[in-house]
Parts: sequence; C-alpha cells; structure tokens
Amino acid sequence: MTELAAVADPTQVFDERESNTRSYCRVFPAVLSSARGSTVVDQNGRAYLDFFAGAGALNYGHNHEHIKRQVVDYLSQDGLVHALDFYTPAKRDFLERFCREVLEPRGLRHRVQFCGSTGTDAVEAALKLARKHTGRSKVIAFSGSYHGVSRGSLAATSDLTLRKAAGIPLDEVTFLPFPVGPGGPFPSVALLERFLTDDLSGVELPAAVILEVVQMEGGVYRIPDADLRRLRELCDAYGIVLIADEIQAGCGRTGGFFSFEQAGIVPDLITVSKSISGLGLPMSLLLIGEGLDAWDVGDHPGTFRGNQLAFVAACAALDLWRTPEFVTHAAAGAELLRTFWEKNTLPGVEVRCEGHAVGIDLTAVGGRALASAVVTECFERGLIVESTGRGKAVLKLLPALNMDLDALTRGCELVHATLRSLLSHAPLPEASSISLAENI
Repeated sequence: MTELAAVADPTQVFDERESNTRSYCRVFPAVLSSARGSTVVDQNGRAYLDFFAGAGALNYGHNHEHIKRQVVDYLSQDGLVHALDFYTPAKRDFLERFCREVLEPRGLRHRVQFCGSTGTDAVEAALKLARKHTGRSKVIAFSGSYHGVSRGSLAATSDLTLRKAAGIPLDEVTFLPFPVGPGGPFPSVALLERFLTDDLSGVELPAAVILEVVQMEGGVYRIPDADLRRLRELCDAYGIVLIADEIQAGCGRTGGFFSFEQAGIVPDLITVSKSISGLGLPMSLLLIGEGLDAWDVGDHPGTFRGNQLAFVAACAALDLWRTPEFVTHAAAGAELLRTFWEKNTLPGVEVRCEGHAVGIDLTAVGGRALASAVVTECFERGLIVESTGRGKAVLKLLPALNMDLDALTRGCELVHATLRSLLSHAPLPEASSISLAENI
C-alpha cells in the first residue's frame, strides 16, 4: 500500500499544501495512479475511460507501448536527458524526421525553433518574432481564443477571468469576433479589411494576426475555409504576420496533422505543443516561415528547450503516422464520432465535430448547470470528459486518435444517455456505467 493510500483522507495534503489555482482535480476528485491507452485507473483500482486526453496532450493515449519503449530504451542507455540547445543525436533525429515526414510533404519550408516546455512559450516567441520582423507592436486576435496565460499570450487570450488575473493592463491586442460562434456568422475578415483600409479607423496596422483555426477552448468552432483564405490574402497585402496556433487542434486532433491544411493556406508562424511529444512530455515548437527568422543569437532562450526524452518520444509518435493501420483507424474513429452525433440528435443541442474533437453545445438547454451535471454524472459512471466554451456550457470530447472503436462508441453512448436522462429528468439505467474502459 502506498503512503498516500494509507492516510485517512488521500486528498488532504493537496487541500492543505497545494495552491488554490488547481482546477481539474476539483472536478475529477479521484487520486489517479496509472493509465494505459484510453483507460485511467485510480489508486483504488477503479478504471475510467478517458475522453479528455490530457487536454489534448495525449492524442495517442496514455503510455503508448511503442512510444514508451523507445523512451525506456533511451534511458537504459544513459541517453542525455537535459541539453538546452546543444547538438544531440535525439534532436537531430527529430528535426530530420519532422521536416521530412511532416513539413516537406505539406510544402512547408519552415524552420523549427525549440521553445520552453509549454505551448504558451511558443506563442510568446511567435508574438515577439512578429514584432521584431515587422517593427510594429499591435496584434489582432479573436473572441473565443485561448493562447496561454503568460504575459504575451494572455494578452491574446479572450477569457476575461483569466485576463483579470494578470493584474495589469493587456491592451496591445485588438479583438475581433470570430467568424463563427454562439452569435452566428460574423463578417470578421471584412471588418478587419475595413480597419486596414480606413486611415481613421483608430486601429493601427498590426504586426500579426493570431488565431486558432479550430477554437478548442472556445467551444470547438472552425473558421470557414473561405474566411481563412481571405485572411491570408489580407495579411499578404499589408505585410502582417499570420500566426496559426496549432497547440491543441494540431497533431491530427482535428483531421489533418495541422488544422489549417483543410483551407489550403500556409501560415507564416505556427505554434505546436501538447501532443507533439507523443507521450505527454513537455515540448513546444515555433515553426518559422521563410524570411521570418529575424532572431539574433540568444533572443529567446530557455532552460528546458532541449527535452531529449520528448524528442525520442516524438520520433516514436511519427512512426505511427507511417503505419497505414494507425491512419486508417484514426480516420474511422473520426467518422464514427461524426455519424454517431449526426444520428443521435437531441432537441436544442448543437453538436460540432472536427475530427477527434467534439463540442456538444448545451447553451440553449441548460447551459453551465447542465454541462456540469453531465461531467459529474459521467465521471461517477467511469468516463472523464470536460466542459468548455462560453459559460462552460459546451461538453468537449477529446478521445485518443487510436481509441478502440467499441470503447469510443460506449463513451459516446454514455454521454448521450446521460444528456437524455438529465434533459428528461428520468433516471439513468445502472447498466450505462458498465464496461466503459478498454481492456488493459
């Protein structure tokens, strides 16, 4: 028995000693101890099916056997773990393979900058580089956006509660409504064009426009392809750097490896993190378009830029993309999600599917209270799923790309049954909680 399990209250030390800022553990109050694939197990041996995937950091599930084996083998040979930006075989292997297997087939001639350990530092680097390259300071971002909570990225994040926590003005960013959202379509790109062509608009020519092609924390909304293409044209016409934040929507989560591929455009700067390491290890990248690498030596340093274990794991994750079985299975899972929620509609509930990201919008049928009740009920019955969006009224399903299709169906069935039960005020059958977890 572990020391944690031996105490009367296994969460007491967290309540007494961990900062008040903790959040997920308040929603999912279990002490989680192990995981494999899409199954997470608490210290009491109860298994949960994971529709959360580390907030998008575990696109290949927990402890993927192939990825884990490569990391364990590397460690067993005393491979270098920490190296800042020294040359290492692990970094060389990742650079060569990422460029050859991901960037070049998509016509991307971007350089790769290794940033600090989290996605927000890649966003910080992107904003700094855009300003350095253009000599301008202002930035355009969108309502519903989430880019991180460090100083620069928080300025481009629209959540007013998060912005208030900064304690200082964050006034260098102008926000436009996202072209799609709870209020319906909006001519955001036309509005931006109006600003740019009017010398009395009051809006300065910006250094950059930053967006998530698919807003994940905003409720799973994709910018229409035509709008994204027009935005690319505007940025080209006015010398504005276009930054695509692929931190949560990328690495296959919303269809292609990158969410912007669908529109056929190429961003100037691309931020990548979360699932790029394949195993949930900290890693973030800034992909820099040709002619934009304006950094001077040492302009954006960081102690943990050289996470060698993440490089090894990332190469192992790239192995999966070379396997037809993985690609076919991922496509089948995305199609299963789309068809399930198309066939199982509920009155007043809007569902938005983007690959392996599903937003179930409960705004019109109970909002935050209903979404919270669904999250709680699902967790009690063995499924981890979170809520997001305006007022936390959108259930966000993020299953692993390689989740067993039967388990994927059972998870969707539980969410649907829970919703139907709560909407009709009818009890949920006890059988709805059985056999959720994958066989591990």
